[in-house]
Amino acid sequence: MAKKYIERTISPLVLAYAEQYPVVTIMGPRQSGKTTLCRQLFPDKAYVSLETPEDRLFAQQDPVGFLNRYPDGAVLDEIQRVPDLFSYIQTIVDDQEENGMFILTGSQQFGLLGSISQSLAGRTALVDLLPFSLTEAWGDRLPDQDINTVLWTGGYPGIFDQGRNPSQMLQFYVRTYLERDVRTLINIKNLSVFEIFLRLCAGRSGQILNMSALGNECGVTGKTIREWISVLEASYILKLLKPYYANFNKRLVKSPKLYFLDIGLACYLLGISNADHLVAHPLRGSLFETMVVSEIWKQTCNRGEADTLYYFRDSKGHEVDLIRDQGISQSIMEIKSGQTIASDFFKGLDYYKKISSNVNQAFLVYGGDKNHIQNNTRIMGWRDLSDIDF
Repeated sequence: MAKKYIERTISPLVLAYAEQYPVVTIMGPRQSGKTTLCRQLFPDKAYVSLETPEDRLFAQQDPVGFLNRYPDGAVLDEIQRVPDLFSYIQTIVDDQEENGMFILTGSQQFGLLGSISQSLAGRTALVDLLPFSLTEAWGDRLPDQDINTVLWTGGYPGIFDQGRNPSQMLQFYVRTYLERDVRTLINIKNLSVFEIFLRLCAGRSGQILNMSALGNECGVTGKTIREWISVLEASYILKLLKPYYANFNKRLVKSPKLYFLDIGLACYLLGISNADHLVAHPLRGSLFETMVVSEIWKQTCNRGEADTLYYFRDSKGHEVDLIRDQGISQSIMEIKSGQTIASDFFKGLDYYKKISSNVNQAFLVYGGDKNHIQNNTRIMGWRDLSDIDF
């Protein structure tokens, strides 16, 4: 099947950065479309994959000779495979003083950001490319989609641009990720235990992270769990949503909430093999929340904005699912998978409005399709997430 190119929302941002910086570094999980994006946006640039053994060996043994092959710059894919190149790239871009010379991609933040901060600080723009958003994945077909199908399918580009079966692709993805990336990052003696850990994390997506409980269930130490969580964050599998701290004179929950960045991957790890399994699944609400938070985070990345997303929960159970703190103003959001609006959907939002004077807009995203204002809150169906200016 011929590969179908799907326009990425982040494209204008990448092109703008290439006009302003000598280097643009695009990071994101494997199979998120980094290579395809680079080839589409920079068709005239030489392309080199450092996953290719010959090119990687050449770059490692003779970095000057390797880079001299590309006097006009190049797209260097999976740059973390040869971190020594960063210093030589710094010398070249400082001499040339030309923007958009090198486009770098990487699928692991470990080491990559450290190398960038040492050699390319101030010289490179940083872009996070995540799997497809709802509008990228479904386009004009979104209004006709069932929420369970959307959750099960997820957003990895290969599912859409090459027509792959979601469960099969994600099975191969997990196996490749376990056997390749994880072993290059940390020394895991028993991969089966790590896979159990992955599945337990999927069951906790949308929930407050309890590392001790995870460690007990996996039979490993809390230190190991912290290390494994860091690996999943660095590989763009998980996002930890920080709790919001403010002087509310209340006891606040201080642990982060755990979210998968691709809802389809979470469903696969939970053993959900088709959309029908989600109809009465006990974790459907948490999975729906995961999808919404992931969509908002993708919007943040696509706009090149800083991470100012939080959640709020106090010791009495008052909670707001999502807060964007902009200093003098805040946007708050409640997320409910139900298709019928109930009065208790507004409890957390109403409580937070009373204790904070900074709220300038409130949203309720739910599993239905009606959009209106109620209780000074903008109610929006999940299909209209791209229209939210959160």
